[in-house]
Amino acid sequence: MRLIPLVTLSGLALTAAACATAPTPAMTSPSSGAPAPVESYDWFLHQDGDEARLAYGLEESDDLRIGLDCRRGSGKLDLSAVAKAGARPEIHLESGGDTERYPAQSEPSELHDGLFLTAEARTSEPVFQRFRRVGWLAVWQGEERNAYAPHPPSVDRIERFFAFCG
Repeated sequence: MRLIPLVTLSGLALTAAACATAPTPAMTSPSSGAPAPVESYDWFLHQDGDEARLAYGLEESDDLRIGLDCRRGSGKLDLSAVAKAGARPEIHLESGGDTERYPAQSEPSELHDGLFLTAEARTSEPVFQRFRRVGWLAVWQGEERNAYAPHPPSVDRIERFFAFCG
């Protein structure tokens, strides 16, 4: 009969020890699921008359990861991205759980190894509406996901772009 209290006491001691351990980061600070900005990379907005471009990359460089171009009020987007040689000719986007695949034209990139892809889309499509709300966009290349988040000072560029495009 002494065995039962000893087992119970051991179980209580293990339970108390488990409760005394430090909480994991996930327990103390829930994640919003948003990717973190990458140093030196950001979303840049360029407007020239009735044309606008929102591009993610390095400022004042040819290092473009994704570009969105439009005419004022058109609701239409021209997408451009780079891909590895031999990649499927599509631009696969995700934002906040919404995804879309855009069949693309491809040609050898003059600036990077691989391909330069172009496709057409509409600003009203769910992936772009979600991008407007959550502020980040990811590009999938095969099984590789590259998420592009703005730095705090440039967050408003995304909404300004979509307001311009309609």
